[in-house]
Amino acid sequence: MTYNILIAGFGGQGILFAGKALAKMGMNEGLYVTWLPSYGPEMRGGAANCSVVLSDTEIGSPLVPEPDILISMNIPSFDKFTPKIKPGGTLFADCSMIDKKCTRTDINAYYIPASALASDNDLQGLANVVMLGYFLKVTGIFDYDKFLLDITSGIPASRANLIEGNKKALAIGYAYEG
Repeated sequence: MTYNILIAGFGGQGILFAGKALAKMGMNEGLYVTWLPSYGPEMRGGAANCSVVLSDTEIGSPLVPEPDILISMNIPSFDKFTPKIKPGGTLFADCSMIDKKCTRTDINAYYIPASALASDNDLQGLANVVMLGYFLKVTGIFDYDKFLLDITSGIPASRANLIEGNKKALAIGYAYEG
């Protein structure tokens, strides 16, 4: 089993963090993993994406030109990468940032208002974690409880104030009925 995942959005949306969280969990589950970030020089507000490959066999390349799974957090990423999803693949889109639907009939598309859910629950900056919760629910790639422990144990003591917010954001995404 190999998952070629592309996570894309604006810098500052936690795109690279989401990819790292998936990659770290994959390593902890004994999978072969690659994580390849790509971002513009602007950092916040510019384009950002990362490729994550999770596999039970050795990985030949960290590049994901045709993702099995796309997590899109904004319209430019949706427009650029949705056509590249492999037939039979899956799209996750933040529909509070993306005001259109995918017209492809050969992929599965899931829409969650991740940014709005984060904002409505006073979790600004955690739409990425809301999205990860929904991603876990739909795909079943990782066990929720293990992922929750993994994502919160990686938060340094100096940022311990982020633990409860991340727990809440992950739970909101996982509970979302789209």
